Amino acid sequence: MTSIPPSWGKAEKLDAGQMADELFARTGTRLVVEGPCAGGEVGAAFVRWEDGHRSVLKWRPHSRKADLLRGPLAVCEAARTAGIPAPGTELVEQIGHAVVMVQELRPGTQLDHLDQSLLHQALSINDRQKDLLVDRPDIPPIQLYLQDDGPGYCLHEPLRQYSNRTAALERRIRAVTSDAARHHDAVHLDFHPGNLLAEGGSITGLVDWDGAGRGDRRLDLVTLYFGLHHRGRRPETSTLDGVLKHIPDHELQPLWAHMSLRLTDWAIRHHTDDDVNHWLDLAEQRL
Repeated sequence: MTSIPPSWGKAEKLDAGQMADELFARTGTRLVVEGPCAGGEVGAAFVRWEDGHRSVLKWRPHSRKADLLRGPLAVCEAARTAGIPAPGTELVEQIGHAVVMVQELRPGTQLDHLDQSLLHQALSINDRQKDLLVDRPDIPPIQLYLQDDGPGYCLHEPLRQYSNRTAALERRIRAVTSDAARHHDAVHLDFHPGNLLAEGGSITGLVDWDGAGRGDRRLDLVTLYFGLHHRGRRPETSTLDGVLKHIPDHELQPLWAHMSLRLTDWAIRHHTDDDVNHWLDLAEQRL
């Protein structure tokens, strides 16, 4: 094991008060920050408009407004048109290196786990993502970052340096090839229970589309699988296991490799040795 070099860095956290002040200075829109949203690693906050309605303030550091409008926010709107319970976007503004967004507050509460009914509803949402962007070649494809670093996540160097075991995993990840770009599905990219809202036994929201793009929707199923296996949980995933078993191995491997890199890297930089080992155990099931 190794300590975290400063050059690896950690994710920047949202300062909601500062961003609300910046929005007011630039747009004249006054938002009152009520407090942080539960969950998440980078941050989102509940805000109230002058007319009294509530929304969610988010940011995406080191991003450009134009890129979000033609990518993730365009995917989110396509999903809404298809009947997927994605939030509407009420305000988007470039503030320095970051893009700040104010989005609709969907009804419902965040899920801690998925029972069979909710899991089937999640799978139904994923079905609706198929070929949703076939007529939108302007929307950029997602990247799996199997050979190169992602923008603040999916970093390879932490795995190379952390331990012999993580270094071996990183070598296996780099050896995986992908043809995911040939798909034209809407991909959420962070499809885990914490981004699903429910009320009265029905899923009422799928939030946090900030990384969405065009690609293979089955990546969201792998993301869901990893999310259900968050450390400390003992989920019943036989239904999802059955779905994943029907994906040909050469198509499943790059999706699994992406999530293995993503969560192992994140655990190295933000969490504990036990978390790193947990994700290694899961990654090595198929890599």
